[in-house]
Amino acid sequence: MNKIKAAITGVEAYLPPYVLTNEEISKMVDTSDEWIMSRIGIKERRILREEGLATSDMGAEAVLKLLKKTNTLPEEIDLLICATVTPDMQFPATANVISDKVGIKNAFSFDVNAGCSGFLFALSVATKYVESGSHKKVILVGAEKMSSIVDYTDRATCPIFGDGAGAVLLEPDTSGNGIIDSILHSDGVGRKHLHQKAGGSMRPSSLETVNNREHFIYQEGQPVFKWAVTCMADVAVEMMEKHNITPEDLSWLVPHQANMRIIEATANRMKLDKSKVMINIQRYGNTTAATLPLCLWEWEKELKKGDKIILAAFGAGFTWGATYLKWAYDPV
Repeated sequence: MNKIKAAITGVEAYLPPYVLTNEEISKMVDTSDEWIMSRIGIKERRILREEGLATSDMGAEAVLKLLKKTNTLPEEIDLLICATVTPDMQFPATANVISDKVGIKNAFSFDVNAGCSGFLFALSVATKYVESGSHKKVILVGAEKMSSIVDYTDRATCPIFGDGAGAVLLEPDTSGNGIIDSILHSDGVGRKHLHQKAGGSMRPSSLETVNNREHFIYQEGQPVFKWAVTCMADVAVEMMEKHNITPEDLSWLVPHQANMRIIEATANRMKLDKSKVMINIQRYGNTTAATLPLCLWEWEKELKKGDKIILAAFGAGFTWGATYLKWAYDPV
């Protein structure tokens, strides 16, 4: 009998209905559709505008759709992990809230925060529970309400981010398909270049921090771009070399959707044709921990059992990594 692997057996997503276009952003800050497209590659992004709705609401919608699609009952789920940097609140974990909203009562749940690499890091964690044999059905959610921490007076960051959620179901597989390997890294030296200044224990919320607009994303574009281009490409190539995967062997690259130039640089280093690269940044922007599952959801009908896929990401921390998997089912 082959070793147990954790296989993705279903994927679903939720995107808010409101579309924020470059034209609308150009009325908020000094920018243009041409500037945003040429430097980032984003045309529009989805925004959760409804009063009182949060990250957990989008995550719960994705999970409910996933349960229905895979004919899974809430009580069958053993574990739910939510990757996010925009939790509903400091505590409890957003994963707990999602579980409650969808009726998952027989599982434990927790959040993972690894910036834009969150889904990849959480996927590695979830995989271990399945591989151990202790958990049969694990749901992993990547969900973000990035609009809640975006400063729409900041020309450098406000065109980049969008809201959304994706969810996958992981189950044991002994056919040889599933998660094969992950290479994950972090280097805290990068924290000065990409972070949220206030709201944590170092700078608790105060009138001063609010007036200084310190509860929004702070990003130094050039160092983040240079690190991302190098690290995401390097780790993806390392994964190919480790498993003797040629560009011809690889079915798909699923890159984090942060910047079109970073995606293209990674694909070029891997010597991949663009037709093998999942790209939807132009429609959804950077949804942080949700970008990877949103890609898998959009391309699900094109994925075939046994397809060799590499997921790659780079995020705040700095964090970065790549995961190699063999797809476990044919188009639904």
